[in-house]
Amino acid sequence: MGTELSARSWLLAVAVGLIACGGLIARRGTEPVVSEGAAMRTTYGDDRNQFGDLTLPAASTAGPVPVVVLIHGGFWRTGFGSELMEPLVPSLVEAGYAVWNIEYRRVGSGPEGGGGFPQTFDDVAAAVDQLVPLSDQAGGRLDLTRVATVGHSAGGHLAAWLVSRPSLPADSPWADPAVVPVLAVSQAGVLDLERCVAEGVGGTACRDLLGPGVGLEDRIAAASPAALLPVDARVVAVHGSADSVVPPDQSARYVADALDAGSTAELRVIDGADHFDVIDPTHEAWLTVLDALADESGSA
Repeated sequence: MGTELSARSWLLAVAVGLIACGGLIARRGTEPVVSEGAAMRTTYGDDRNQFGDLTLPAASTAGPVPVVVLIHGGFWRTGFGSELMEPLVPSLVEAGYAVWNIEYRRVGSGPEGGGGFPQTFDDVAAAVDQLVPLSDQAGGRLDLTRVATVGHSAGGHLAAWLVSRPSLPADSPWADPAVVPVLAVSQAGVLDLERCVAEGVGGTACRDLLGPGVGLEDRIAAASPAALLPVDARVVAVHGSADSVVPPDQSARYVADALDAGSTAELRVIDGADHFDVIDPTHEAWLTVLDALADESGSA
């Protein structure tokens, strides 16, 4: 926990520094006005945690722009929020992407809580589908055929799950998405919930996400990216070799299984990187993410 808190404090300091220096992250309250280079906060539901910040690149960027959906981690628990991903926004906007940095209900009590299965999944699914009305508000500047999800740790799980929605049974409440991402980049993601529960990754984090009682197997089948293979989208798993929080094998096994199932997947191991290096915008691991995005988005 001490390591997680110190890394989180560093990331928050970077975000605050960007704001103080007049950087690209500058909240404009909740007014539904989209301004280039400034984050517009908008809601996708009635809960206080159902919101996201949309940031557009400069108007000089030609044509509709690809979209990156950022999803923070924290083992799906309260105490961690979308501010963890804010330091990544400037480089994405500079590269020509629109960025939708989303919040969601998390596991635990208090104002950030109310999440778990199925609420957390309801939220991230609704947040991505919210890109349809957001595109209208942005004057059609969002290219919804070039949407990528990028998530860290628990957010990596959610990023991969979002591209797996078309693989869900037709009677699932999350099937038939309004927006289908073409790429998921998992940064040190928890991609196999069955193994997460069995191996105690994050202590009781995965079991807390899935909930107690009977029906655990059914919840894993609906919530674990590893259980929803094959997928049509491309998945890139970026993982540090020195990650002591989420085992690199979570990414390696998922990619191997995805390839066996006929999916398009890649494993990119960053030698010596730890769990938080992959969300450090100054680290080579972030360049790996940008390269993966550029491969998919083409002109971005």
